[in-house]
Amino acid sequence: MEKLRFPRRIRVYLPLIILFVLLVFLMPKAPKFSYDYQKGSPWMYETLTAQFDFPILKTEAQMQQEMEKVWQSVIPYYRQNRSVSLQAERNLLAMDLGKYSYAKADLGATLNAIYDRGVISQHNSSDIKSNTSDLVYLQKDKRAQKLPLTEVYTVETAGAFFRDAVAQSCAGADVDSLYSVTGLASLIKPDLIFDQQTTDLVHDEAINYVSRTQGVARAGQTIVSEGEIVTAEIAQMLDSYKSEFNRSVGTEGQSVYRAISTILLAFALVLVLFLAIYYCNSKIFDQYNKYLYLLMVFALSVLASSLVSRFNQEYFYMVPFTLIALYLLAFFKKSVVFTVYVLSLLPILIFAREGVELFIIYLISGVVGMLVFSSFNRGWLQFVTALIVFVVMVLVWGAFNLSEGFGGPVNYQAIMLMAFAALLSVAAYPLIYLFEKIFKLVSNSKLVELSDTSNPLLRMLADKAPGTFQHSLQVMNLADAVARAVDANVLLIRAGALYHDIGKIANPQCFTENETPGVQYHADLTPKESAQEIIRHVPDGLALAEKSGLPSVIREFIETHHGTTCTAYFYNKYLVEGGSEDDRIEFCYDGVKPKTKEQVILMLCDAVEAASRSLKNYSAESISELVDRITAGKIDDGQLSESEISLSELNVAKDVMKTYLQQMYHARVAYPKRLAKGGK
Repeated sequence: MEKLRFPRRIRVYLPLIILFVLLVFLMPKAPKFSYDYQKGSPWMYETLTAQFDFPILKTEAQMQQEMEKVWQSVIPYYRQNRSVSLQAERNLLAMDLGKYSYAKADLGATLNAIYDRGVISQHNSSDIKSNTSDLVYLQKDKRAQKLPLTEVYTVETAGAFFRDAVAQSCAGADVDSLYSVTGLASLIKPDLIFDQQTTDLVHDEAINYVSRTQGVARAGQTIVSEGEIVTAEIAQMLDSYKSEFNRSVGTEGQSVYRAISTILLAFALVLVLFLAIYYCNSKIFDQYNKYLYLLMVFALSVLASSLVSRFNQEYFYMVPFTLIALYLLAFFKKSVVFTVYVLSLLPILIFAREGVELFIIYLISGVVGMLVFSSFNRGWLQFVTALIVFVVMVLVWGAFNLSEGFGGPVNYQAIMLMAFAALLSVAAYPLIYLFEKIFKLVSNSKLVELSDTSNPLLRMLADKAPGTFQHSLQVMNLADAVARAVDANVLLIRAGALYHDIGKIANPQCFTENETPGVQYHADLTPKESAQEIIRHVPDGLALAEKSGLPSVIREFIETHHGTTCTAYFYNKYLVEGGSEDDRIEFCYDGVKPKTKEQVILMLCDAVEAASRSLKNYSAESISELVDRITAGKIDDGQLSESEISLSELNVAKDVMKTYLQQMYHARVAYPKRLAKGGK
């Protein structure tokens, strides 16, 4: 026994260690400022006092205004393109001015004077955001000269100046006609090019000198009092405190503390999950597939919360956390489901900015979803569940908004995301069948499917062993009543009852309920041979169940419904005929004693129902004596020594079986015979 403890511990603790490592990896790396606030709304928390000195940041509007001033103070840079003036000179020399060709020398000098000062385009001139003195930097020969904007030409002013020069140099000429014929106007082009790169560089350097703070708040200073309205000034103080909080926690010294807190928080989550399983149902640790499934569901919740928090906090409303409750409900009792579901929502408090609100929304909607899904879990009715979950989510969300003085526009995006989450809770539920295969579990839906008497295996039982089939139906109904009274898994025990005797298909005539009238199967067999024929229906049933692909949880009912009991009738017959008591083992089932509550109930109901058929008197006393005798016999034989059923539950089971059998075998009213006409 000692050898089994260490491997079992490894099987339990190793998945927890893996889960712990996963949690540490997924935990938020950045600190979380645990206060939610809105400008114009009351402060919903206790009075907040600064724990450290922090600079008060300027608002975005203030920063924008100061940056505008900085931009206005930046002097734009221009560089001169010498090729423009050289091309203008060449074009002038090539022009045919007719009788005014003599004026080319004067006009050339004028062009040199214009381009020596520089020509700027009118577009750049009007769009420059310069200081009040209208200065520009003119880059010539790798040197920048600061000049007033008035000392450079625009295309318009340069053109006017050149036109006047043409009029003076070409005396008596029609300037308009000369311009249109010769193309003199094309000689004036901007040669000062706006240097965007240099100007932006100077601007960026100036921006760096703009202070982003407007004072300092000291440690111990009250930032906002409880119930105080968050004004624009207070909101800016809170933003500044939050910014410094996030920054300071990321420093080298604080990062160590952050790592320690992350490890401790991850450990706490794993520990509370372990304790919850331990106190709710410690048997889950032995049901390893179920144990791993629980941890997987919890890990999915953590993973979903982590991914959404890193992508978009708003999308927390579309995560179908309600689906976790349905995934748990498929395989576990409600006590386990509720506890683990609440724990699976804890990551929301860690990762979500509005964690408390989301936690309450999904807690209530999940519980409601569990309650209604049992009634609306087939076909299109599942969408009724989705609708109810959606309505609950919106109502709880609306309640939170109203409590915060909601008066702004409706957040339709959040409502649409909640609708998607509710719909996804139903749409993604079929994944439960994938989990069944992966973890080798049996969902409630699968149990309902197995309990359908049109199942080929059950039809075979009804055809080949009709008496056994009717017996199985009676056991199912009896076990159903007992299971409901002691809070056992009703769906599981119904399915187990239907299949517990399928081994009798191999040799149905061996059993009295299937005997053909006038044929006695055991007449020519020795007691020992008869006992072996009877006992064989258990291994035959296991082989048929495995061949038919029945889940292991159903096969366990076949293996345990007789436990290690003895075929008393043939054993006693053997002793009467002179057999030795030392041979008792050959008359006993080589099965497994029942462990679960459901297996115990089936064992008792199977024995009681079969024995009740031999009663000659179906009085309350005889039925009560039968149930008490069979139950006591199982206890005395040690068949319940490994079971988890309590004495009080056993007493309840006995009372239910007595009541059920009394109602089933109650005496009918003897109706008088109809008198013939005339009263004879």
